[in-house]
Amino acid sequence: MSFVPKEIETYCIDHSTQPSQIAKELMDFTKSSVHGSNMLIGEMEGSILKFLIKLGKVKSIVELGTYTGYSALIMAEALPEDGKLISIDLNPETTKIAKSFWERSSHGKKIEHILKPGLEALSTLNDKYDLIFIDADKNNYSNYLNWAIQHLSVNGLIISDNTLWYGKVLTPGLDKQTDSIRAHNDLAKNLEGFTKTLLPIRDGMFLITRS
Repeated sequence: MSFVPKEIETYCIDHSTQPSQIAKELMDFTKSSVHGSNMLIGEMEGSILKFLIKLGKVKSIVELGTYTGYSALIMAEALPEDGKLISIDLNPETTKIAKSFWERSSHGKKIEHILKPGLEALSTLNDKYDLIFIDADKNNYSNYLNWAIQHLSVNGLIISDNTLWYGKVLTPGLDKQTDSIRAHNDLAKNLEGFTKTLLPIRDGMFLITRS
C-alpha cells in the first residue's frame, strides 16, 4: 500500500541510498516465493529507517515482527559494528528464511532472534532501547506501544508501521484490526511529553519520541 503515485515513489527510491545486494535478493525471494509478501516494508520505508538510525546514532533496536527478515537486515546494516538488534516473531518457517539470508551478510551477527509471541518475548527484555519498531500483530499494537514507552532510551524513537492500514483507519468499526490500529494511533496522539508525527509513507509510519 502506498499513498503517493508509484512513479513518484520509484523516483524517490532511485534517489535514495540503496539496499544491499543481499537485502535485494531477500526482497525478491520473498515476493516470488513466500506467502503474504505485502508484509514487506518496501524500499522507501527501508531507506527512511536507515536514515533515522544513522541520524539518531542508534545502537540498540527491538523489532516486533520479523517476517522474512528484510527490515531487520536493512536496520542492522545501518547499525555500528557494536550495535544490536533483537527481532521477535513466532513463525518458525519465515524465521528460517530470515536467518538463511542474515547468515550471508556481515551484518547478520548484529541480529538476535526470539521465536516467541510478542508479549511473551517482551516480558524477557528489561533494558532501554534506542529504536523500537512495531510491525507485528495489529491487535496488540497498543500493548506494544505501552511496553515501548517504558523501555525507550532517553533520546530513543518508536516507529509503528501500518498505522494507516490501507486507509481503513478513517472508518471505525470495520473490523477488529482496524479498530486496534485506531486505538494505537489515539494512544500515541494523546501521549504527554512526547513529540509525534504520523507519515503517509507506504502504509503509514507513526514516529514517536520524547519531547
